[in-house]
Amino acid sequence: MKKPLLAVLGTLVVTGAGVAPAVAAPQAPAAVTVTYAGTVSLSNCSGSVIRFAGSADSDPALVMTNGHCLETGFPAAGEVITNQSSSRTFGLLNSSGSKVATLRANRVVYSTMTDTDVTIYRTTTTYAAIKSSYGISALTLSATHPTAGAAIKVVSGYWKTTYTCAIDGFVYRLKEGDWTWKDSVRYTSACNTIGGTSGSPVIDTSTGLVVAVNNTGNEDGERCTEDNPCEVDENGNVTVREGINYAEETYLIPACFTTGNVLNLSASGCTLPKP
Repeated sequence: MKKPLLAVLGTLVVTGAGVAPAVAAPQAPAAVTVTYAGTVSLSNCSGSVIRFAGSADSDPALVMTNGHCLETGFPAAGEVITNQSSSRTFGLLNSSGSKVATLRANRVVYSTMTDTDVTIYRTTTTYAAIKSSYGISALTLSATHPTAGAAIKVVSGYWKTTYTCAIDGFVYRLKEGDWTWKDSVRYTSACNTIGGTSGSPVIDTSTGLVVAVNNTGNEDGERCTEDNPCEVDENGNVTVREGINYAEETYLIPACFTTGNVLNLSASGCTLPKP
């Protein structure tokens, strides 16, 4: 996995009479401008202020990073942590990557390294307050599965570095040490993320929505060991791709939150692992 940094130190114009106008070829959607606004830096990882399509401006703002960035240590395989007290701080970045504020958590809402690799914190402030004070909006999580071939950016608040590549495909099971993740995103090689980029939002540049959270990569070509995840297909065949990096999809998360950004793992459509 992309370890917490302390463990690494990573108009077509037609003229002329009598000429029928040409029909323009379909144009790809214009790419959304992706900046650092709404990303955060942690003490050893990256993250972002997130919201869902149904979130209200008055809701407590949430911060997302990796499960393995949890301040109390890596959750064990099979472990799901909810409603845990926290006072963790986050450096809120503006569009140019400058820190403009410190946000503080009061709760670990959800954290796991089982099936996915995510921690979601509740902060002591609201989306409206952040917008009013700093002009910064939260990043919105997509509620649909990402698309192979989609252009993406991985935005690291820790390093203030943005990686640009595409979704190469999806991994049935990604295994690293004791942990196994389902339906992971595999990047094309241009996203050569490093330690400290853990928890970075993966943004689809055609929509501006977050589709995954950056979490790991095979560093040394080893097979299924820590820092060297391997791909396992439906038949159990194992593939090792040295130098290739991965993320965990986030489209399942919105279905598990209800009015007020309250976690409800029993909600209809919620398939996140439960304690």
